[in-house]
Amino acid sequence: MQRIDVRDATDPRLEDYRDLTDVTLRRRIEPAGGLYIAESAKVIARALAAGHRPRSVLVQEKWIDDLAPLLVQHPEVPVYVVEADLAEHLTGYAVHRGALAAMHRPKTPPLRDVLREARLVVILEDIVDHTNVGAIFRACAGLGADAVLVSPRCADPLYRRSVRVSMGTVFQVPWTRLPDWDQTRSILHEEGFQIAALALREDAVSLDDFEPASRVALLLGAEGDGLTPKALGVADTVVTIPMAGGVDSLNVAAASAVALWALRHPLSAG
Repeated sequence: MQRIDVRDATDPRLEDYRDLTDVTLRRRIEPAGGLYIAESAKVIARALAAGHRPRSVLVQEKWIDDLAPLLVQHPEVPVYVVEADLAEHLTGYAVHRGALAAMHRPKTPPLRDVLREARLVVILEDIVDHTNVGAIFRACAGLGADAVLVSPRCADPLYRRSVRVSMGTVFQVPWTRLPDWDQTRSILHEEGFQIAALALREDAVSLDDFEPASRVALLLGAEGDGLTPKALGVADTVVTIPMAGGVDSLNVAAASAVALWALRHPLSAG
């Protein structure tokens, strides 16, 4: 392990880790620089298990023993060891999980490749909250969705907070960016997918009564505004979660989990 002790937060070698709480800055730097940040030994381990390559690691002294076994196959990777206060000054927050890794961002696969073996996929339209994106990926991993498709304006699934909230499941669920809605609908239909939009609408079918096809694409929109008219226009059907207690909707991440649970049984039986 290439251990390098660093005492200066302005050291240019730490550039990848600077100002991690500045969302606007990271949106520009990370994709353009071909990297993302993985936080905690558990998340770093999942990234490595998925075949992602580390560029460097930032770690506090007390976490080195947890990290060292993960880097056995990457002896060339520099490991920058810093004090806790320097890590906080550098990143903009208290790094309680001890370790961060700057990872090389994998190439986004073509849509048809992601769909090839899938039966149940989730589409995220313009969900900009990274916490919700991460939570939806975790639900997809836990409840059997085969892939996630994200609109061009959707938050980056590999943004640090999305990765952390997902507990690294963004590395195990295949995902890709979508083209425009017309192309998306054409490709999904050519691949045999039924597009089901989860939305509040008078003509919506309750999930209790929904009869899914053998391949389903579940379409979810941002909280507040919901799905755009263009997105709703590509749907083959609109479905809704039956609610009680005068509540008409759930947080989008919670709604994704409920809908995936409802769909997993009929699809597995089909």
